[in-house]
Amino acid sequence: MKNLYIVGSCGSIGTQTLDIVRKNPFEFRVIGMSVGSNLELAYSLIEEFKPEIVCFRKKEHIKEISYNPIVTYGDSGLLDISKYSKYENEVFVNALVGMSGLLPTVEAIKARKTICLANKETLVVAGDIIKSLIKEYDVPLIPIDSEHSAILQCLSGEKKSEVKRLIITASGGSFRNKTREELVGVTKEQALAHPNWSMGSKITIDSATMMNKGFEVIEAHYLFDIPYDRIDTILHPQSIVHSMVEYNDGTIKAELGTNDMHTPISYALRYPSHMIKDSEALNLVGLNLEFKELSTKRFPCLGYAYDAARKGGIYYAVLNASNEAAVYLFLHDKIEFLDIEKIIYEEINNSEYENINYDIESIVYISNKIILKILNEHGVEEL
Repeated sequence: MKNLYIVGSCGSIGTQTLDIVRKNPFEFRVIGMSVGSNLELAYSLIEEFKPEIVCFRKKEHIKEISYNPIVTYGDSGLLDISKYSKYENEVFVNALVGMSGLLPTVEAIKARKTICLANKETLVVAGDIIKSLIKEYDVPLIPIDSEHSAILQCLSGEKKSEVKRLIITASGGSFRNKTREELVGVTKEQALAHPNWSMGSKITIDSATMMNKGFEVIEAHYLFDIPYDRIDTILHPQSIVHSMVEYNDGTIKAELGTNDMHTPISYALRYPSHMIKDSEALNLVGLNLEFKELSTKRFPCLGYAYDAARKGGIYYAVLNASNEAAVYLFLHDKIEFLDIEKIIYEEINNSEYENINYDIESIVYISNKIILKILNEHGVEEL
């Protein structure tokens, strides 16, 4: 029996993780969960899975529950779940979106839980620090993203010294068939209409700008200890090949599957087992697989991720915070779609961040400062 702590339970990854728990009650049980603002769903999940500790987003969301779990709320509540530890085989599933996922990951590592990570920001803003903590506390760090799950599988049984490069595939997002000129004036509804995947709103916008792929490059660097100049991206509209690894002899290993996140979630929870199927199998007959160049001229945000990586240190946090604020503004109709990349460009080329320390406290501080600054410039007080 694996004992799960799921933060972000009401989101896309969280609910799909709970699907797997629901189908496999003798393999998994939920000990802790954090829930969002969809209170009808939140209370339904709480009553179904009956975790020992529950975190609500806000104090005013707390209502009567039919049993007596530990109830907490807010950012401090997320840390309470991360630190809570009573059992063997504890697994921490971080399905949060944004910077809110960083400190819970840190505390879960210190509690020596296995980390199943869907929260991109944890490694994007603090990769060096997280890797150091993982080593210090000797806990597994297993990716949930389909791309990194694919790379993990393609590396299985191979020597890292024989890896030539990692190849991360990208669907191209909602606007993959549009030119730069055609992006002028596109709407939020158009941006959220992803052709392949069902995801949360923030990550869907990141997919449309290709910042999502930039984040995945940074994550891959830290997950697999491969230099940035050996991590490439390629456009693959069908999202069937989830990523590839090329070896020194020219061999390329690829992982193929359906567009269903249940598969990489299941693999992360059961790593390294493929024994149980929680999604439909891929039908190979009639597949038409295309691969095209992924241009940073067409998708500047992908290039900005490499720029931030070259600068290093606190600029990882600058990249993420400026993107988080810009996407929020776009989703709330405060800016145009192309303004997202303009905001990010200005921040990662701002020299005032050069001498800021690279530690958890500084990352949190500068991230909050940048987000508030950008929001305030557009008449918004807070996220």
